[in-house]
Amino acid sequence: MILLSVLAEKLNAELIGDAACGVSSVAPLEKAGAGQLSFLSNSKFRSYLAQSQASAVLIKADDQPFVAPGVNVLVVADPYVAFARVAQLFDTTPKSAYAGIHPTAVVDPTAQLAEGVAIGAKAVIAANAVIGVGVQIGAGCYIGEGAKIAANTRLWANVTVYHRVEIGERCIIQSGAVIGADGFGFANERGNWLKIPQTGTVIIGNDCEIGANTCIDRGALENTLIGHNVIIDNLCQIAHNVKIGDHTAMAGCSTIAGSTTIGRYCIIGGAAVINGHIEICDGAHISGMAMLMKPITEKGVYTSGLPATTNAEWRRNTAKLRQIDQLYQRVKQLEKQLAAPVAAAVSSTEE
Repeated sequence: MILLSVLAEKLNAELIGDAACGVSSVAPLEKAGAGQLSFLSNSKFRSYLAQSQASAVLIKADDQPFVAPGVNVLVVADPYVAFARVAQLFDTTPKSAYAGIHPTAVVDPTAQLAEGVAIGAKAVIAANAVIGVGVQIGAGCYIGEGAKIAANTRLWANVTVYHRVEIGERCIIQSGAVIGADGFGFANERGNWLKIPQTGTVIIGNDCEIGANTCIDRGALENTLIGHNVIIDNLCQIAHNVKIGDHTAMAGCSTIAGSTTIGRYCIIGGAAVINGHIEICDGAHISGMAMLMKPITEKGVYTSGLPATTNAEWRRNTAKLRQIDQLYQRVKQLEKQLAAPVAAAVSSTEE
């Protein structure tokens, strides 16, 4: 349990209510009860404040008049960020591996393991790998030859890290992720595909999170680079030689083709597809299911996916869409017909 006075100090919040009140967990506003803390970050849900049974809520100053009597308040600039910080204090997620090396793990004698490293059952650490202080490597993971994993990074079960990959500090790699597999590089010789060895690697910065079953391919000649504090959701594909700038977020099932550069502070929606060999500037927001074929040079929101509609409406719209070229040609013809009398009149006047 944490006293509200302590939370107020940690969050730099204004406490209105009982400083000696304690909370032991977090919960949604409409479900929170005694001993729990919640938050309001969207004014559309203010009605829940009047009904809340939470011991305390995180709110903006403008929302204070809507709070139910008897509910303690912590006024902050951004309730959602404050909630995230409090949730970390109550985090009960277990470790991916516990201190020491499991008896079934295989660690090459040339691998370098720092203090406090934890290696789970049947994990494999290959030759010359370097594992930093406090790293947790879950059961069934494979760490390739010469790979480097910096301090306090956590790998969940069955993560594969290929040779010479470098992962920064305090990263979280979710189960099934594959970091550093070969990029899709082939040359075609009279119908036969010839493999191009992928001699680069993957370098991931500090404080990143890589989602479950996401694949980040190694570079063909140069490296695939993931900046600091980049968050990548589940089931994403990042091809060889891609560069992603610091603090960019990428939602599930998105795909980035090879040699594309993504700027800093970008947001990429779910199932977006980004063409190869293009550049996206800092701060671009790409909507879910967008298909991006050209570079983006100006900060803004970019969308191309069509929202779902009824089947009947979709069929009608599709039928009309097929007639666009015919309509275009008819408009061009009408413009010519309308332009002809005007041209003739101008010519007659000039004579």
